[in-house]
Amino acid sequence: MIGLILSIVATIVVGGYVFITWNHNHWKKRNFPGPEPRFFLGNIPSMVTQKRNMTYDVDDLYREFKDRHGIIGFFSMRSPSLMILQPDVAKDVLVKNFKHFSTNQFTDMMDKETDPIFARNPFMLRGDEWKEKRAEITPAFTSTRIKTMYPIIDDVCAIMIKYLERECEKAPVDGIDAKELAAMYTTDVVSNCIFGLDAGSFTGGDATIRKMGKKLMEPNWQIMLYFMAVQMLPFLMKIYKMAFVPKYIEKFFVQIMKNAIAFREKSNVDRFDYLHYLLELKEKKNLNELDMVAHAVTFFLDGFETSSIAMAFTLYELAGHKNAQNKLRKEIQDTIASHGKLTFDIVSEMPYLDQVLNESLRLYPPATTSAKVCTERIQFKVKEGEYRTIEKDDNIAIPIYCFHRDPEFYENPNEFIPERFDQENGGVKAFREKGVFLPFSDGPRICLGQRFAQTQLKAAIVSLIRDFEIDVNPKTKEPIVLDPKQFLAYAEGGLWLNFKKL
Repeated sequence: MIGLILSIVATIVVGGYVFITWNHNHWKKRNFPGPEPRFFLGNIPSMVTQKRNMTYDVDDLYREFKDRHGIIGFFSMRSPSLMILQPDVAKDVLVKNFKHFSTNQFTDMMDKETDPIFARNPFMLRGDEWKEKRAEITPAFTSTRIKTMYPIIDDVCAIMIKYLERECEKAPVDGIDAKELAAMYTTDVVSNCIFGLDAGSFTGGDATIRKMGKKLMEPNWQIMLYFMAVQMLPFLMKIYKMAFVPKYIEKFFVQIMKNAIAFREKSNVDRFDYLHYLLELKEKKNLNELDMVAHAVTFFLDGFETSSIAMAFTLYELAGHKNAQNKLRKEIQDTIASHGKLTFDIVSEMPYLDQVLNESLRLYPPATTSAKVCTERIQFKVKEGEYRTIEKDDNIAIPIYCFHRDPEFYENPNEFIPERFDQENGGVKAFREKGVFLPFSDGPRICLGQRFAQTQLKAAIVSLIRDFEIDVNPKTKEPIVLDPKQFLAYAEGGLWLNFKKL
């Protein structure tokens, strides 16, 4: 009996080992260079261990191979992927050969039945459906549209300043969590622009929208397990679709959209905001309820989470670099002295503000890696004398963080130096053309909401730097390390800052 049990156990162990390792020569067979995968963990062990952020595993691979190859094969657990190591090749993937890489990874993880909100997000769509939905929503983010929403953003800035003044009077020992402050701000901005509602983040209200938005982005063990399962067994994506948005959150956003539409139609308010555009779109395209909610949540997520990350890191860097903070404050004061009031057009044309924001986005891109899927077989040059064939359904990783921190492209890459984006040095355009500045990605699938995101970020930073002197609180763990339990770029332990009213 014991012998039988041992035989069964041995068979299971051997079978498991063979199953996990059987495709470890996948890239060797296809003549792609790359590291040897570790048993079960592959080449991105932090996905499982969560001892550090996965960005650092990617960066290790990048630095090991970039001087020798243009592209490598690696493994996420037992799932094979390719990593682009040269920015010009990445630019080819995102722009020149876009039609071969037009789909984002993880699209197959969900469908409209199980996840009607996320599955309708343009980020998750492919082919003609993606083109259609993107075309629907692109006009909502023109400069003219954003300009009409600027007074709403300005009002939220004023409320945020009053909130901070009250908080400063309490003299908190640990300072204020910049990420939470930024999230409160972006929640109120996008809630006002989408639903015509004050989320109440700064005024002591219920702030239910803030809570629900937070839950939308919180990693949970079910999602983590599913993500790991599809890395081990990719075919699971075809047979089981997980709902990334819980039903109670879906119902909340459906109801709030219904209420916002009913109120807007009843009150006859002529407000040229995002909700106004959605109502126009509803009439033109006969959008159903879930399409409306999906567009709203897309804007909410784009304007809320990634923007709050960018804002928090920008404030942190300014707090730690007084010369930059004072230089920006002088630009703000001089601009106010010249124009009297800061408007959308004026804030959009403040050069040093642009440099500060771009440098912060370079150091801390909210999404540190872009993941694409090959949709059509292609052979192209990845380095001088090196050509590779990428097959349909191959996953492609573009290491944005690695490009941004590479000393080959940026002198003193870990230093906060806004002046590197000065127009005299070619500005941000010079780095974009080289393919080494990708905080919003690039090409036809570049972030839809980047212009709106930059507008609300600039408005907030101007308001805060104008009215407060900012320092880094000792509670902030330095040097900054990215949180190992997050997909996006969060600082482990938070970004705690001191604000002093000027």
